[in-house]
Amino acid sequence: MRTVPLGPSGPAVPNVVAGMMRIDGKTDDDVRSLYSAARTAGIDFFDHADIYAAELHSAERRFAEALQLSPSERGEIRLQTKAGIVREGPYFDFSYEHLVSSVEESLRALQTDYVDVLLLHRPDALVEPEEVARAFDELEQSGKVRAFGVSNHTARQIQLLKTAVRQPIVANQLQLSVAHAPLVAQGLAANMESAPQSAVLDGGGLLDFCRIEGITVQAWSPLQGTRGGGGVFLGHPAYAELNGVIDELAARYDVAPIAIAVAWITRHPAGIQVVLGTTTPERVTEAAAGSDIPLTRAEWYALTRAAGYVVP
Repeated sequence: MRTVPLGPSGPAVPNVVAGMMRIDGKTDDDVRSLYSAARTAGIDFFDHADIYAAELHSAERRFAEALQLSPSERGEIRLQTKAGIVREGPYFDFSYEHLVSSVEESLRALQTDYVDVLLLHRPDALVEPEEVARAFDELEQSGKVRAFGVSNHTARQIQLLKTAVRQPIVANQLQLSVAHAPLVAQGLAANMESAPQSAVLDGGGLLDFCRIEGITVQAWSPLQGTRGGGGVFLGHPAYAELNGVIDELAARYDVAPIAIAVAWITRHPAGIQVVLGTTTPERVTEAAAGSDIPLTRAEWYALTRAAGYVVP
């Protein structure tokens, strides 16, 4: 498993992450099998959020109850969670009170004294950076959170937070796959009026901004497309050309197609982490194989072109 730095000067972390969004309702044996497959593949980074699953914090609770990790086992892994979405609203709340109380409930659910990373879960249009800074300071000083990041934030939104927040923003979790790649492909067609992908989104240059600032991009929905009603693009007829190239490369590297989908992301020099959403242990094993696949430039661009993006 290849590693990447977490944040501008953070620890080395695996470039494939096990997402725990869908474990609510799984049996203890199911969760243990998923966890074991991840650890065997070299994944020691587990992604959570307070709103995942049926009830608030229930996926976090399911994880802890099923695994019953000892203190030494807890020290071997990294737990990341998110706060800021109020599902019952629906609205967003980056207030001091909400962030602190959400983290404290996550700690109880996860049966741990600290989380390694806390992400602000999507932007709050009513954000007051000083409130976020106050929450981050308390959570850091109390030892409850060791590092901080965001999800789905633009460059300007991150800069706004940094007017008050003193901790490094170590991660930005963003949707990215070879079949949903405006984050990467936008710049390939810059100033090309006839190419829809040249339209500036999110202020433009978000991936480059994260690289400049040393912010680790975490790619969520790495198997999600937008055609044919959305859903997984692997094997989907709406992505016949892309799947043809994926299957060819999978045969060349002797891996499952899912590994090539992962490798397209991990090949990027930004050092991106891929957040898997599967709860099938075998799929975790197959996907993790993409961590180390050294796609050539020609192979990477062939996948990008086959996905429908303009490669001049």
